[in-house]
Amino acid sequence: MFCGIDEAGRGPIAGPLVVAGVIILEEIEGLDDSKKLTEKKREKLYEEIIKKSKYHIVFKDNQTIDERGISYCLKSSIEEIIKELGENSYLMDGNTSFGIKDLEHKIKADATIKEVSAASILAKVSRDRYMCEVSSKFPNYDFEKHKGYGTKAHVEKIKKFGRCSQHRYSFKLKALGEENIGFQKSLF
Repeated sequence: MFCGIDEAGRGPIAGPLVVAGVIILEEIEGLDDSKKLTEKKREKLYEEIIKKSKYHIVFKDNQTIDERGISYCLKSSIEEIIKELGENSYLMDGNTSFGIKDLEHKIKADATIKEVSAASILAKVSRDRYMCEVSSKFPNYDFEKHKGYGTKAHVEKIKKFGRCSQHRYSFKLKALGEENIGFQKSLF
């Protein structure tokens, strides 16, 4: 057995980064890249994955992303998953292993490797649920609609109300005349 790892929330301008690791213990039908599934299908699969897998989900809040950088948050989350799940083999969706020993990586693994697909679903659903939960505390931003991604409507809300405590201040917005678009510290 091996552990598939994927993340949700690397690119949004608000909310946490969520990284999940999954070791599938029983057959699960219908797994795919979370972005290719409807919200209803993801929610159904989420519950099945939780029941039929060994898993670990890590949240890194927006303040930690601002303070330490997205690369640090990804690497430390993966290291926590490896420590928690204790498998010998790990595969991460993407094009880097972040210098982590025993971590392999593969582009589009979330669409081709069932363990990574399952991790993709756990990360996405966990993050989406979080953004819907905090939406009621920050009603000016409609987080339940865009989940913190930099949509035109979200940027318009920031123009009108400024950023709130859920926003990533290190992610600069060209629409607001800010420099260093996509600035991301790397501290590993």
